[in-house]
Amino acid sequence: MRFISGLMFVFFSALALFWFWINYPVARNWMIDLFKTKKYTTLEVRFSAEALMEKHKKELLKDSAHTFLEPSLMFHPYLLMEVKYSRSSDKTSEGLVLWSMCDGEMVTNVSSWETTHGFIDCIRAGADRYDFKVINTLAASGGSMDRETLLKRLNVETDKLDDWLEACKRKSLVVQNGNFYRLHFQNPRFYVVPETRFEQHLATKEFRSISRVRNTYRSSQIEGLAKAAFGIDFTIRKTTLVYLPVYTITVQNPDGSQTITYWNALNGKRLPETYNMD
Repeated sequence: MRFISGLMFVFFSALALFWFWINYPVARNWMIDLFKTKKYTTLEVRFSAEALMEKHKKELLKDSAHTFLEPSLMFHPYLLMEVKYSRSSDKTSEGLVLWSMCDGEMVTNVSSWETTHGFIDCIRAGADRYDFKVINTLAASGGSMDRETLLKRLNVETDKLDDWLEACKRKSLVVQNGNFYRLHFQNPRFYVVPETRFEQHLATKEFRSISRVRNTYRSSQIEGLAKAAFGIDFTIRKTTLVYLPVYTITVQNPDGSQTITYWNALNGKRLPETYNMD
């Protein structure tokens, strides 16, 4: 009797799973993800946490009453894009672009981890290629320009320029002061070559399980923004989701509080306090 009951349980369980599989795509995708073995591509860990703690010991530990806690390693999502673009009227360049899916900015130099500044606001505002015609023109001229000069530089009809400027103002990308327009960003950095500088060969490694930070922006958002920002000659040939290894180094203070710093395991540099760690 127990054998028959067991068979009936297995039969109805299988029937229920089949019903959910057919009628609920969300449940079907969840089950696929559950049983699928996924691999995560990470950038190379070139520095150990112990080496960084020893190197920056004087900076992080004020005296013997301050002590290190166990460091941790988290992986942050970046979109790696293989691109080509026009460097000049008679030359096409090919390269890689590394773009953060957390803070919305492009890395311009891996060794120093310099980044752009302002693209995150453009993503949030839904900036399009017409907005970037204004933004890039202003950025190339120090961030500010009078209306007549803008009209000459962009070489468009007056009504079209007014529409573009109003759209930029509405999206809080540009502000107007009399007859002058300026970028509405603190220390903007848009006017960059659409290529990340790698002084060493980029090495990656695959893992089946890592501690990941959830991405804030989708790859489609970043791809769309890059195309709008860098013009019609900018082409994305291939994209890959990669993860940057980041150490969390915590210092226990004598008053019971803790001081937390974040360190790039690829280049050994300390990340700024404003870096998105969510």
